[in-house]
Amino acid sequence: MAENNEITVLIADDHEVVREGLRLALLRSSHIRVVGEAPDGETAVALAERRRPDVVIMDLRMPQMDGIEATEEIVARVPDTSVLVFTAYSERALLQRGLESGARGYVLKEAPHETLLKAIEKVAGGDTFVDPALIPSLATGRDGQEILTQREREILQLLADGMSNADVAQQLFISQETVKSHVRHILAKLEAETRTQAVAIALREAMID
Repeated sequence: MAENNEITVLIADDHEVVREGLRLALLRSSHIRVVGEAPDGETAVALAERRRPDVVIMDLRMPQMDGIEATEEIVARVPDTSVLVFTAYSERALLQRGLESGARGYVLKEAPHETLLKAIEKVAGGDTFVDPALIPSLATGRDGQEILTQREREILQLLADGMSNADVAQQLFISQETVKSHVRHILAKLEAETRTQAVAIALREAMID
């Protein structure tokens, strides 16, 4: 992110009206500057390489190169750029693929403006963000049994919101060491190596409530 805290954003969506609406919405935020728009994945990759934005807002369903393939290319070629998936589709399998492609965040197009802004700020700062609308049944396994405890689910939801250990500790009135212990248990139970992977795995396992 730029030293003056300005966040540069590239918008990738095959619908012109969506790109226009996003650009106009982001103009309301003085610290966010749109540096380009792309109607497909290939253009998004090329523009990301050329303009090096802090964040690419990426639609998943696009012609030719789709958003997932474009995300993989951007993550590989422009590692300092964070990808935020922005889609009308809430299927958890698609979310799983999006996060596994290297995207740092996932926001539904129906999300409130404030949620989108928070997501942009979080992923620009290197954190993970998953739209809260996707969280409620997050940690229920396919067999219907609870894989995680209630406290672990609370913490996982906060992690998905992009909170740090310190933020979680403050929110839940527990120590950072306790948070770290819960995170270790969550990663172990879900057989995940990172927080992002834990969120992705949990969402995938929640496909059947």
